[in-house]
Amino acid sequence: MILLRHGQTIFNLHFSKDRIDPGVADPPLTELGRAQALAAARSLKGRPVGRIVASPYTRALETAEIVADDLGLAVEIDPDIRELAGYSCDIGSEPDILKQRWRTWDFSELQPRWWAHHEGDPAAGGLDEPETRLIERIERFRSRMAGRQDWSETLVVCHWGPIRALIGRRVENGCFARHDPTQPRGLELSL
Repeated sequence: MILLRHGQTIFNLHFSKDRIDPGVADPPLTELGRAQALAAARSLKGRPVGRIVASPYTRALETAEIVADDLGLAVEIDPDIRELAGYSCDIGSEPDILKQRWRTWDFSELQPRWWAHHEGDPAAGGLDEPETRLIERIERFRSRMAGRQDWSETLVVCHWGPIRALIGRRVENGCFARHDPTQPRGLELSL
């Protein structure tokens, strides 16, 4: 499968300057982020991509939308490939809000609070999710993908945490990596 990290967001822009959380929940893409998504879509034109799976965070959905529009594909939503929660950007949007923007996409499998959050403390958002939970989610996703015949033609639009969990390294905004889900975590294929 091809793993694509979402394009740059407002959070990425500010956090990269001083490593201080700017307090932006579920941030959208910046102009650069949209350009990165379009560049990714164009670089995928000659590759066999028949399916797009995206995280439900706005940044991944916007990236997937740009790629899907350019390639003429539908987008499936999978919360297991959401980011490891540790910052304000990892507080998501409820399915009803997402559905208002992406009317033809299916968000019915999402719980109202699908992102990691502290039970009983809505103000805590989803900060400080244990990495073991990310690994459990990614292993579930990897296992599901390994059971699909079309995994090699699947584009997965997600985040640095899930990509790092799958291939063992960080990928920059708008960049790709490739992983064979039938193989162990940490194995990266060449594109």
